[in-house]
Amino acid sequence: MLTPLIRTTTDDRPSVPPGRFRRSEQWPRVRRAAVAVTIAGGLTVTSVAVPASGVAAPPLRKFVYVTNADSGTVSVINRETNTVIVTIPVGGLPNDVAAAPDGRHGYVTNGGSNTVSLINSVRATIPVGDSPNGIAITPDGGRAYVTNGGSDTVSVVDTATKTVIATIPVGDLPKDVAITPDGGRAYVVNRRSGTVTVINIATNTVIATIDIDCASLPQKVAIAPDGSRAYVTNGGSNSVIVIDTETNAIIGTIPAGDNPSCVAITADGSRAYVGRILRAGTVTSGVVSVIDTATRVVTGTIPVGEGPGCVAIATDSGRAYVTNGGSDTVSVVDTATNAVIATIPVGDRPEGVSIGTLPGGVPAGTH
Repeated sequence: MLTPLIRTTTDDRPSVPPGRFRRSEQWPRVRRAAVAVTIAGGLTVTSVAVPASGVAAPPLRKFVYVTNADSGTVSVINRETNTVIVTIPVGGLPNDVAAAPDGRHGYVTNGGSNTVSLINSVRATIPVGDSPNGIAITPDGGRAYVTNGGSDTVSVVDTATKTVIATIPVGDLPKDVAITPDGGRAYVVNRRSGTVTVINIATNTVIATIDIDCASLPQKVAIAPDGSRAYVTNGGSNSVIVIDTETNAIIGTIPAGDNPSCVAITADGSRAYVGRILRAGTVTSGVVSVIDTATRVVTGTIPVGEGPGCVAIATDSGRAYVTNGGSDTVSVVDTATNAVIATIPVGDRPEGVSIGTLPGGVPAGTH
């Protein structure tokens, strides 16, 4: 984040190894050419990384968005080849990203410029609150919910008009947001106040506040595919809490190991993948813990890159994509074997990640 409010005692960025610098204003050093790359049946990007031959990539159907906070860019990864095919400049300090349900564009929170960038087939910059970080899109694609860490609010964006239609006060330092599969509620993690705010999407009103514990430092939230559970990572208490979304009561606490930072749930709801930042002096490494959601026990640990910040799982392939903020890479994990099958270089300090799929793409299972 840019402001001291976001990066004070609750700073959860990976430490920078000696001799390394964060570049907040430099673009990635990639070979660029003014070529047209069509994505989503209508996106035209004129500043992209291209092969040495200068031949543009074919239309992209299965992709991953990754925000690069210190590069001010979004990397677009082809899920078929696990390579970056487009690098898109956005606002300052991009934190999180969410692909629209139809896959035709993405929404990027820019913590340094207090905006949301709309990328791909429609381009726009939408002013929101102070230091936006988390973002989630309703299943129908009609609204985007943005957590504003500096103003302790959630901005509700009408995606058709590209304007903020509501501003909802929540807890102290809202960090992340997830929406239930039925589109009925949004769950907002408030890091500094140690709470989760539940918002009724139909009315844009707060209907519950779930007290975790401010010392737990809640970080990220994911909703089970059937909508029955919410999972929240807690960096201060080294745990993942389980919330019953029908009662909004905490029904379990899962020991997850040191510094759990992010969480994603498999398509069948049977496992949670939790990124963990491990620190030993000035050295930062990272692992992903695999949790059996039925037994609430860690069943495996997968080494990934340095300082994992976010994880997302592609429902069609079962692959997990983990952003490694300290090593400027994305780890691709095959959840069938829990092995890392690819490591993809991206921009400087990758943070947010979102899976995109377009209609008419390559059939599932052909990866």
